Order: sequence, then C-alpha cells, then structure tokens
Amino acid sequence: MAGHIQDRWYKTEPGPDGKVRRIKSERHGNGMRYRARYIGPDGNEKSRSFPDKQKRLAESWLAQIAADLTRGQYVDPAAGKVTFQMYATTWLRSQTTNVSTIDAIDQRFRLHIFPHIGSRSMSAFLPAHIREWGRALHDAGLAPSYQRVIFANVSSVFGAAVDDGVIVRNPCRASSVRPPRADTRKLKPWPEERVFAVRDTLPSAYRTVVDLGAGCGLRQGEIFGLAVDEVDFLSGVVHVVRQVKLVKAQLVFAPPKGGKLRDVPLPDAVSFALAEHITERPPLEVTLPWKTPEGPPVRASLLFYSREHKPVNRNYFNMRVWKPALARAGVIPEREVGEPRFVSSREHGMHALRHFYASVLLDAGENIKALAEYLGHGDPGFTLRTYTHLMPNSQARARKAIDRVFHKSDDTAAGPQTVQGEKAS
Repeated sequence: MAGHIQDRWYKTEPGPDGKVRRIKSERHGNGMRYRARYIGPDGNEKSRSFPDKQKRLAESWLAQIAADLTRGQYVDPAAGKVTFQMYATTWLRSQTTNVSTIDAIDQRFRLHIFPHIGSRSMSAFLPAHIREWGRALHDAGLAPSYQRVIFANVSSVFGAAVDDGVIVRNPCRASSVRPPRADTRKLKPWPEERVFAVRDTLPSAYRTVVDLGAGCGLRQGEIFGLAVDEVDFLSGVVHVVRQVKLVKAQLVFAPPKGGKLRDVPLPDAVSFALAEHITERPPLEVTLPWKTPEGPPVRASLLFYSREHKPVNRNYFNMRVWKPALARAGVIPEREVGEPRFVSSREHGMHALRHFYASVLLDAGENIKALAEYLGHGDPGFTLRTYTHLMPNSQARARKAIDRVFHKSDDTAAGPQTVQGEKAS
C-alpha cells in the first residue's frame, strides 16, 4: 500500500514502564478521524481525510492510488479542482498557432463555453454535463458546422487535461456523448444569373470583387489584400500572396489561409474588368502590420479600399455593402423596419463566389488536383469531398465520349470521298 493511515483521534506516548501506549488525542471525537497519506510522483505529500468507521474506505483509496501509480494512470486529486475556465485559459496561452486562430478560439470560449461550463471543476465533469451543454449549443441556433468547431475546442481542452494528469478521461469522448452533427446538405452553387445580378447591384468601387471571387476563386480577405503588382496581365496570372485579416479588432496583412501562396489563372474577362477598375479607381498604397497588431509594417498598393481611403474591413463590407446588394438583387429579404441588421446566412456570404468558380471549372472538366491548387486547398481530398457532387457523373462522361466518337464517324462518312462515290454510282 502506498503511504499510511493516521488515526488522529489517538496518539502514542511512552508510559511509566517505558512501554509505548495508545491514548486519546485532543481531537478525539471531533472532525475527520482518519487521514490517508502518501507521497506523489512530484515528491510532495498528498492526503485525504475520512470520518470515523471508514478506515477500510481509506485503505481502499490508498490501494487505488498505489494501483494507479503502478499502471501510470495516476491523477493528482487536487489538480482536478481547477475550473474549466482556469485550465482552458492556461491551455490557450500555450497554443502556438497563428494569432487570429487563437483570437477566434478565445471568442468562442467567452461566448459559448465559459458561461455554461466554465465554473465547473475539471474533475467534476460527467458526460451528462457535456450532453446538456451540447443541447444548449443546439438551442442557440448556431450553424451545425460552427457547433462542431466549438465542440472540438472543448474536447481539445479536456484531451490536454488528460495528458497533463488533471483528469482521468475526456468526457467529450464518452460513448453517450454525440458531437454536433455535420451539415449534410450538399453545397448548391449560385446560378450565373445571380452572380451577375449581385455584381450589378454593388457600388461601382466594389463590383470587381465579384470578378475575382467568381472568376479566380479568391477568398474575401485575399481580394481585399490584392495589390496591383500581383496581377500579371501579360502572363494571365494572379499571384495570391496576402490577405487582409481582423486580429483583435485590428486590420493586419497576413499570408493566405494555411500560408499557401499560389498562382491563379487570370481569365481575359476578369483581366479587362480589373484594367477598367484600375483606370477608374487607381490603387491606394496602404501600410498595415504583418500578422499581428504588433508586427512589422508592410506596404502594398491595394486594388480595393474604403471611401475613407483605408483597407476594407470585412465586417463593415459584409453588413453595409454586400448584404444590401444581395437584398437589391432579390437574393435575401430586405431588412425589416426597426431591424438593426440583415439576417446572417453562411450560404449567402462572399464564399459563394468561390463555390461558383469551382462548379464552373468542374463542369468544364478541370481535374480536382488543379482546382485544389487554384482554390488554395492544402489537401485535394478536401476539395473532392466538398465538390464531388458537382462533378459530371460517369454515365454522363460515358455518353459524351461515345457520342464524340460516333459524331466523328458520321462526319467522316459524309465527307468528300463519300459524296464522290455516290455520284459515280
């Protein structure tokens, strides 16, 4: 057995005859009687108190501690007393991912996690608590994909706590806990009529963002971070090397998502639209910090900027420019009188332009690997999973292939030699 059990109601002292005798202590009859003690892996003494008549329970507890130490599954009982919010805050500070991702996780913690489970001790969590919290996420009306991201963040915190010996198991991985379901709806690209209708209703200063999104597949931040010297009109290529991001409510320049620099084909139609845009609205040289608000200053001659001659803030653009244009084009309802903002919908964001771009290329027979490169996806498998339902099916490809052969054969049969032969006969 690890350690020993102290009976605090009795003490030993030498008697008149020199023999050690057991007598009542000053604490006899008051408070917890038994104190189970052991030395933890960190070299410090750990203990737990038990009431009168529970010595066997104290012995069982020490035996369990000894077994956990032997199996390498020991967890310090005191470590689990830290609250989820305290541990998650420490965990977040230790993350080494980019600043904007950490900022996004912090926002999720503050809005959707800490108010519900932040005050509970780490060792006090049961799967039932996670199920109740998951239901709260569902009832809040959050998008299924966003719920899954939040759930994954919480599970990561508990996973780290298991690794650190704070808790024994991750309650998010209990068999009775189901992660939020993924949105099984298939992505439905906008029809080209909608793309051009939205373009026509945007202010003239921003109409070309549609050309770059739908014609080159650029993300919103990449469009707002595009500089004039990154558009190669002669070679027909757009060099995607930068985006504008919001980090802690401040605009910064940063690499494209995933740090993946890429070259995207520049169609003639988009090239002409950009040339016209540059003529009417010359590029503006802008300076922003690189990656973080404290980062080194970087200068770029941006193609798009606000009326105040500043880089475009996506929040302002989405609510004050993009959504009103969608409403005027009949894509979403007009804002109700008294409503502070338009109804938010992920499927009506600027990302819809990238989906349109992908659907056009796939319909034209472009392969998944090339499309993934143009879109800036690190894994072509992700591109395939996202857009596989837009690819022409095998039956359609088979029909087109055979039709091409037979049409070619028919054309040959009706050629000059055949006609001459018919006249001779």
